[in-house]
Amino acid sequence: MIKQLSTLVVGLTLTSLCHAQETFPRNGAYDERKGQYAFTNATIVVDSKTTISNGTLLIENGMIREVSKQVKIPAAAVVVDLKGKYIYPSLIDLDSDYGMPEIKRDQRSAGRQTPQLESNKKGAFGWNQSIQPETDASNIFTTDTKKAADLRKIGFGTVLTHQHDGIVRGNGAVVTLTDESANKALLNGKASAHFSLSKGSSTQNYPSSGMGVVALLRQHYYDADWYAKGGKAKETNLSLEAFNQIKGLPSFFETNDKYSVLRADKIGDEFGLQYIIKGGGDEYQRLEEIKGTKATLILPLDFPAAYDVSDPWDADVITVAQLKHWEMAPANASILSKGGVSFALTSADLKNKTDFWAKIRTAIEYGLPKEKALEALTTTPAKLIKAEGQVGSLKAGLLANFLITSDDLFSKENVIYENWVQGKKFIVAPLNAPDFRGNYSFSINREATGKLEISGSVEKPEYKIILKDTVKITPKVILANELLTMTYQPETKNPGTIRLTGWIAGKGLSGEGILPDGAPVTWNATLTENYKEVAKKDTASLKMKETGPVVFPFVGFGNEQLPKSETVFVKNATVWTNEKDGILQNADVIIQNGKIAKVGKGLSAPSGARTVDGTGKHLTNGIIDEHSHIALFAINEGSQSSTAEVRMSDVINPDDVNIYRQLAGGVTTSHLLHGSANAIGGQSALIKLKWGATQSEMLIPDAKTIKFALGENVKQSNWGDVARVRFPQTRMGVEQVYFDHFIRAKEYAKTWKDYNGAAKKTGLEVPRKDLELEALAEILDSQRFITCHSYVQSEINMLMHVADSLNFKINTFTHILEGYKMADKMKNRNIGGSTFADWWAYKMEVKEAIPYNAALMYHEGITVAINSDDAEMARRLNQEAAKTVTFGGVPEEEAWKMITLNPAKLLHVDNRMGSIKAGKDADLVLWNAHPLSIYARPEFTMIEGTVYFDRKEDVAKQAKIALERERIIQKMLSDKADGKPTQKPQAAQPRMWHCEDIIGIHAEHEEGK
Repeated sequence: MIKQLSTLVVGLTLTSLCHAQETFPRNGAYDERKGQYAFTNATIVVDSKTTISNGTLLIENGMIREVSKQVKIPAAAVVVDLKGKYIYPSLIDLDSDYGMPEIKRDQRSAGRQTPQLESNKKGAFGWNQSIQPETDASNIFTTDTKKAADLRKIGFGTVLTHQHDGIVRGNGAVVTLTDESANKALLNGKASAHFSLSKGSSTQNYPSSGMGVVALLRQHYYDADWYAKGGKAKETNLSLEAFNQIKGLPSFFETNDKYSVLRADKIGDEFGLQYIIKGGGDEYQRLEEIKGTKATLILPLDFPAAYDVSDPWDADVITVAQLKHWEMAPANASILSKGGVSFALTSADLKNKTDFWAKIRTAIEYGLPKEKALEALTTTPAKLIKAEGQVGSLKAGLLANFLITSDDLFSKENVIYENWVQGKKFIVAPLNAPDFRGNYSFSINREATGKLEISGSVEKPEYKIILKDTVKITPKVILANELLTMTYQPETKNPGTIRLTGWIAGKGLSGEGILPDGAPVTWNATLTENYKEVAKKDTASLKMKETGPVVFPFVGFGNEQLPKSETVFVKNATVWTNEKDGILQNADVIIQNGKIAKVGKGLSAPSGARTVDGTGKHLTNGIIDEHSHIALFAINEGSQSSTAEVRMSDVINPDDVNIYRQLAGGVTTSHLLHGSANAIGGQSALIKLKWGATQSEMLIPDAKTIKFALGENVKQSNWGDVARVRFPQTRMGVEQVYFDHFIRAKEYAKTWKDYNGAAKKTGLEVPRKDLELEALAEILDSQRFITCHSYVQSEINMLMHVADSLNFKINTFTHILEGYKMADKMKNRNIGGSTFADWWAYKMEVKEAIPYNAALMYHEGITVAINSDDAEMARRLNQEAAKTVTFGGVPEEEAWKMITLNPAKLLHVDNRMGSIKAGKDADLVLWNAHPLSIYARPEFTMIEGTVYFDRKEDVAKQAKIALERERIIQKMLSDKADGKPTQKPQAAQPRMWHCEDIIGIHAEHEEGK
């Protein structure tokens, strides 16, 4: 015992001395021994591909000197025999805040607050406090003894740490988990640049949405480039200077879900960067898209706990997406690995770090190869931070960062004995703990008391006392340095604790203790039978965990297989062409290669075509909703009066169940608008409702529109006294916003035109790229088209006057509930009207709305569309169009055009959709009755020749969903019965977005079932 303690003390002293700081004074004698250690007879895992049996690891001065089967051991080296033990590289975590100061967040209450329009950060920094490239992790890093110890216990020796705050977070630092000073721990003070899609602790209003975050970051990249090319002469900006210093470093981007991963990668593509992206754990749901980014991911291990579904009513509020993600989340790494996606693993999001190895083993049970797991914790992270010459493997010349373990690192029985960091030993568990497992006769004061059984592992023994052959007690035992302390209560009826302390004596245990009445005793435990080791299970042959299939999108009505374009022959249907032929009776339509091939009578089905009998049914073009807010993660960037720089295409949500529901109502295309919080809103996105497709596959990029707005929402003067900060606060101010921004846009466009047209650019000042003015300049150049939220006649007249004055065109007034008052003026300017069929009296601005509005504008010759601005109404737009027949006598064909051809014209896509004509997109709906009837329902809805909704298949889907729900619920009940942790179900109702909704003020977006 004394000999072991002496060796430990000497070893620790040597290690400590060899790590002293060169430039620091020392309080004591200088002892510069080399700290040589030779670890022999070990299974040495050099990296995920190389293992040495019975090898020797030689370290000196905190570095690995040699790793081999045959190593010449210096005479001065301390030799440690590790026969039967393993040596692994210590682990590396790339997403850590170790040693970073606590982030101070402003404790604001929910709801509206006084707007903060400018940064409150002192100094010559950038205008937005969520952009913090000047944050230098190496300057604010301090060692944290407790956190370092917690990480070392689970095997980590090195981390990449940074301040997790803001959109641009500054640079990260590579540090080891030594308990010495920061000077020793810091390996690389400028190792990486860090980004996220979260504004963090910033209390500034902008950005307040996902699309605002993207726009701000994009603008910052352009500003940094401008600053580097001469902008510094115009202003001093320490944030841009810092950004230009770090943008060449390996760039890490934190996201929280699969679509955020894709959003981040899209930003990187724009600026020629390949981000290393931390995901949210659901990347398996969009494997091909994730793979297409070519990004290396950092994957979290915080798999969701099973829901407590004991109560059927509680279970009913859990969505299919939540159920399936619980089942499949542990397979995320495995699926990505099989798909060829490179990744590292992180402990970052674990609430309890001690769960780390259990989570890793769970991932392995779900198919992650052990070699990939080790690679993801060692060599891959080392390469990503360009530290493979320091850490990540066990090779000569690298830091002596390694683990000594009892077994395969991923074995459930494995114990980490020691974690060496920079050649310094940190004990996690006793390396040579005595094995005193077995069965013992147990006596107190030499009187037989019962039996003591010690089982489990050498490192983690389990104890049980048996009294009177039947009473089994699990005592509390503390074992340290061969000294044992044991407490237990022998009787439950007469509570009282017996306290014993003892030591190993020969083949038994003995010691002293105190009874509940205070009487001193002696005790003994004599070995009667040695412990019989239970054979380990062959984990290699264990059956992998099975899960249900991934569906596209990952919600209840998702498809196991994505639908494909077909050749279809629809015969003998009533065809609403929206062309000069009008409505054709008993007509045929051929669909090939996603297009309408032929329209007519007596056509023959092409070879291999699927024939659909349209007898008694109506075939129409798909409905186009000119004003929609479905399939979006956010609606308003409501922080500034102009946000022309934001793009709704950055926040498309393909998983929104409203896509499927609207397909069931015959909608094939939706115009996704920014909300009405600003005079100048964001750039709109036109999508086709391709259920299960990717964001890019849904988007129609050629449609370039932008949302403007008038009225109460814009000036925000009805938001209360706290909001009386943002300009404008009056309708006159709204007018000035338009004049100001378009005058600046004209100047901006001229500046760039002059610069680009100059024959010689040497000596010319490079203009600053301004994403906001760029969008407005596109309007002036007739490249982008305005859709303006409007209600009141006076304001509509105002905007037409502004447009006339500055020579730009208003494309569409949407809502336009007083359009009937100025239809002649709109007609003269060729402005379209997209209105509600019969909404009125829901607020003061619409008090003069009438249900005849659409008809009156139509009769004046305006291109009129009927829109929804509502997820529910969009499911019945055919009925909304029918109302114009009742209110105003609009002909049926013209009424139908108001939700098909006319919105296509307003969106400038009528060359490819809006009517049934050869060569146009095959976006078609087959109705079971007259499409304007309240009894009409789509039999199928097709987009570009692919059926995305089929009523018969929908019935089968609903039955399948019920079975899938119950299958997973049964698995959850089984988990609970096995004692695994559960979480309480939380209802997640789908959010129906409207024009005025702002995240954090009106509602948070939630996904539906």
